[in-house]
Amino acid sequence: MTYEEMQAQYNEEVTTIETDLSGVSGLKGLYFDGCIAIDQNISTSVEKSCIYAEELGHHYTSVGNILEQTSVENRKQELKARIWGYNLKIGLNGIINAYKHGCRNRYEIAEYLDVTEKYLTEALSAYASIYGLYTQFDNYIVYFNNGGVAVFEWME
Repeated sequence: MTYEEMQAQYNEEVTTIETDLSGVSGLKGLYFDGCIAIDQNISTSVEKSCIYAEELGHHYTSVGNILEQTSVENRKQELKARIWGYNLKIGLNGIINAYKHGCRNRYEIAEYLDVTEKYLTEALSAYASIYGLYTQFDNYIVYFNNGGVAVFEWME
């Protein structure tokens, strides 16, 4: 789902503004009270879509001000929002669909899913933490290894 498609889908849930966030501790996105701010200096809509997905995750999963990341509870909320965003943009289904469309490396998968390679790598790492070395999804086995992924069709 592209940045524009996400905005269209969620525009009744949140207000989105693009503004200069360069002076806010290097943040590229910020969620507060039903409003998502995206740094206007981000040059690609692909990166904007990744930031937007995480900020949507904060809308649906976070409570209060969690900017101070020294708190364990705040870090847990940050991770929960990121995983929500990973599942929106990627998910196991997205990984399998990329495989079905012939994608065989991180670059191809990232391009197919409209995410940055960095975002994909972070998502795969999060999925490995959740599922371990592999998981079964529908008729597929998804292996997570060294920041990468491999998909195999499961034949019963």
